[in-house]
Amino acid sequence: MMNDVSKEVTEESLSGGNMQWYVLRVAANKEIQVKQALQQKVQMEVLSDVVGKIEVPVEQVKRIRGHKQMVFKRKLYPGYVFIEMSLAADGRVDERVWFMIKETSDAGDFIGTEGVPTAMRDTDVAKMLLEAEKPEKAPSIKVEFKKGDQIRIREGAFENFEGVVDSIDSERGLVKVIVTIFGRSTPLDIEYWQIEKL
Repeated sequence: MMNDVSKEVTEESLSGGNMQWYVLRVAANKEIQVKQALQQKVQMEVLSDVVGKIEVPVEQVKRIRGHKQMVFKRKLYPGYVFIEMSLAADGRVDERVWFMIKETSDAGDFIGTEGVPTAMRDTDVAKMLLEAEKPEKAPSIKVEFKKGDQIRIREGAFENFEGVVDSIDSERGLVKVIVTIFGRSTPLDIEYWQIEKL
């Protein structure tokens, strides 16, 4: 009877039936290294029965500077790694997984209380997985301004002029701003990195 129960639990663990997602705090800018180290350790120590996927969701962002385009990956949740795993019977992290994480440099603790990690809500998991698994689409330009923002021009012929954002062309990385020149409102197309919010 006992063998049947343990067999059932093992099969459920292998299928991921009782696995949930948890959030691990990690050192800043070390998310990818921690993810890769943990994935290698899970394979080497044969822990796939208790640890499923390990994710660090990123998005591709395009920056234009002086007519040069650069594409880089930006972490959507800096300082965190998401781990799918099953807990021990007492609700704590499985001892083997706990030691594996503690032996991984730059890995911290799970979000939770008194050594018991808190599982992510289903809606948060769905959002995170959608971001982590979406195909690498064409990168977008991250323009952190919106119409009506008060700005100051940092560089160029109109340096130190202040104005208001009128429109944004995120394809080309240009922001149309309205500035007052010689007492008249004048629209200028400025590259987004040349301006700052007031």
